[in-house]
Amino acid sequence: MDSQGRRHSGSGSPGRSGDIDPADQWVLDPETGTYEFRPTPDSLSSPEAPPRTSRRRPSGGGVPRQAGSPEGRRRARNGGDSPAPGGRATRRAGQGGGPGGDGGRAGGAGRRRPKGKSKGKKALHWTAGTLGFLLVAGCTGGYFVYQHFNGNINSYKADLGDDRPSAGADGAMNILMIGTDSRKGLGKKYGDEGSAGHADTTFLFHVSKDRTNATAVSIPRDLMVPIPECRTEDKSRTIPGQAKGMFNTSLGQDERGPDCTWKTVEALTGIRVDHFMMVDFNAVKTMSTAVGGVEVCLAKDIRDRDSKLNLSAGKHTIKGEQALSFVRTRHSVGLGGDLTRIPLQQQFLSSMIRKVKSNGTLSSPTKLWDLADAATKSLTVDSGIGSVKKLMSLGQDLGEVNTKNITFATVPVADDPADKNRLVLKEKEARQLFAMVKADHSLTKVGKKGKKAGPAPTETTKAAPANVRVKVVNGSGKVGAAQVTVSWLQNSQGVIRSSNGLNAPATARKTNLVYAPNQGDQARALAEIMGLPDSALKEKGPDAAPLDEMTLTLGQDFEGAGVPLTAPTAAPSDLQSVNADDKNVCAK
Repeated sequence: MDSQGRRHSGSGSPGRSGDIDPADQWVLDPETGTYEFRPTPDSLSSPEAPPRTSRRRPSGGGVPRQAGSPEGRRRARNGGDSPAPGGRATRRAGQGGGPGGDGGRAGGAGRRRPKGKSKGKKALHWTAGTLGFLLVAGCTGGYFVYQHFNGNINSYKADLGDDRPSAGADGAMNILMIGTDSRKGLGKKYGDEGSAGHADTTFLFHVSKDRTNATAVSIPRDLMVPIPECRTEDKSRTIPGQAKGMFNTSLGQDERGPDCTWKTVEALTGIRVDHFMMVDFNAVKTMSTAVGGVEVCLAKDIRDRDSKLNLSAGKHTIKGEQALSFVRTRHSVGLGGDLTRIPLQQQFLSSMIRKVKSNGTLSSPTKLWDLADAATKSLTVDSGIGSVKKLMSLGQDLGEVNTKNITFATVPVADDPADKNRLVLKEKEARQLFAMVKADHSLTKVGKKGKKAGPAPTETTKAAPANVRVKVVNGSGKVGAAQVTVSWLQNSQGVIRSSNGLNAPATARKTNLVYAPNQGDQARALAEIMGLPDSALKEKGPDAAPLDEMTLTLGQDFEGAGVPLTAPTAAPSDLQSVNADDKNVCAK
């Protein structure tokens, strides 16, 4: 067991993937030139073991003999064209001739590569957005060794409670990526070896519902935030909430688990999170090594005695310990704080995404094996995606996102007046960013495939607030929302002819305003005051009598009186961000 309770396969566990070389379960039928999955009896005991599947077809003419025929099995047992120990014709992943590789020449010199995408690309048609999505990517490449990788993953059952934000756009996905600073098992070389592992590097990764774009929002570790009441990681006791605590203590401190960080992010952003992925220091070291190194750029020499990074200005390809030093360094760049470290991490992850998607990685069985193995060994996920099969499905679903449409951004923050070493939100700018993410608005210029908004009232005149007559009905599920809204309208906005219509007959998913054709000027005025989108306005005939009220029904998207329901379409002007496809970013 490691520091996160992860089980490792080993020679002392019968029936586990560690006892079997998964590559040896793929057998070449020399009669057909086809690889078959022939699991050992132990591996067949897995309820999710993959079916026997042909992996390669011959390119010559004629009708090939069936891979499962007696003659085919006899020749394979006798060693065929490529004998292996024990008489089996096998090839290990990474030697060029195995399933998913691009070799295939040793088994047939005249075999031609089929046109179109290589097998590696077909098997790995996905896009990674942050370190967590690189982990997903690694898993998708390893289907034929399902048991091996599945045994690496640590699954965690999150305890989130019922008080959570409403869902955003249908089909969009929000994944919380947590990089911990746990030193357990790593000795004294990284500092506090007794650290429980705090939320050292955190991204909220949003993938659009039409899969055209993604946004990764960095949350600084030094940000002061409310931390909700949580259960300990082992669920044995409850930890009281804090009105104000440093964000990174939402994990590890007082035995808080990753679900506490999950709840903290939801409370901070108002965005509902679907899944989480958590990795430790080793992930950066092993994954950067697995892909053969990651290219980074420095605008100046860096000599950091704390992180042990020693690099000259210019471009470098880094891996292993050097890669870990790069993402940890902060004292020799910018102002020396966490905010100057975040752009380095964004640069590193963007570069790794490009490297993982490159032909040199996709076409190399060795790199794919190493990447998937390193990724899954470093990974803890929530139980909703706690298997290779589920991670594969998630990775393939996200495969449509182009790297040029992935944007890394940092939550807008300012120095905490109470402590110069801590940060607080820039409320207006941060809420603008969070509203964009929740509404599925991209930070890149990408066309949307979604439905068009509903029509707005066609005229442009607006009634004076004092002449707006509206009944507010509560369909939000939030107690007292109608009265709070009426009080705000009357006391702050001058809508003195508003009234409390009490509770709606049923919960409404979206806020809407129903008005008569001759109340268009009132509807336009109220829509502007409330920040209602055009799609929330519903005109219904016939014309209303002079004293008739419009009906405003508050839905589950209602966040509070005065909080606009129309999300901004532009990011804050001073937002720190970088595009994952930008190869010219250099750390300053």
